[in-house]
Amino acid sequence: MAHPVLLNNVDHKHLRIQTVYHPDFGDQQMFAPTFPAEFRELQAHYPIVFRKTDDGTRFEPVALFGFQEGENLFLDAAGWDCTTVPLAVARQPFLIGVDGDELMVHVDTDSPRCSFDDGEPVFLPHGGTTDFLENVNSTLLALHQGLQATPLFMSALLSLELLESFVLDVELNDGTQGRLAGFYAIHEERLARLDASTLGELHRAGYLQAIFMALASLSNFRALSERKNRLHAARR
Repeated sequence: MAHPVLLNNVDHKHLRIQTVYHPDFGDQQMFAPTFPAEFRELQAHYPIVFRKTDDGTRFEPVALFGFQEGENLFLDAAGWDCTTVPLAVARQPFLIGVDGDELMVHVDTDSPRCSFDDGEPVFLPHGGTTDFLENVNSTLLALHQGLQATPLFMSALLSLELLESFVLDVELNDGTQGRLAGFYAIHEERLARLDASTLGELHRAGYLQAIFMALASLSNFRALSERKNRLHAARR
């Protein structure tokens, strides 16, 4: 269970963070949350789809790493096999806490990434912040701002009925079959039927590009299947 506490240079003076990606650090995840401003960078590598949150009260965009729970096809013995890592993954084990209008950095001290022996130091010997922590701060701020903007984006998609559920059947080279279900994608036909005024509103809100980036990202399902084929073949 996560145990986030406010980061400070007294209690965490000697804290180090292991930055490699490994199943032991909880990186064997099927997907990670993302946000519209991140779509452009992620769409070259990951399928971007949508899902209902665990409590079923809202939708969120996610970057897919695999076809089943606990499968991350970007994770191998050398680490994360992609030049771009979603911010929701890269920020681990740090979180943002909000106190009124103030944003504060927290750290999950129960995370296996936390160490006092190995990894990147969080603070300098005299108590100042390291370049590593400065980068973490930037990552957390971008993630926080992006996630704050996501509900309005999702509201626009839902109001225009631009989400459709889909099922993807996956067949490996050896005939093994699987199925991806429970996710949603942009409904291309409904998008194509939108009038110029509605498209203009989406563009002015900054949503139209994100919509097309999400659509373009679906071509990555082929590359994801190829990753699964290689992994499956290696294990035989």
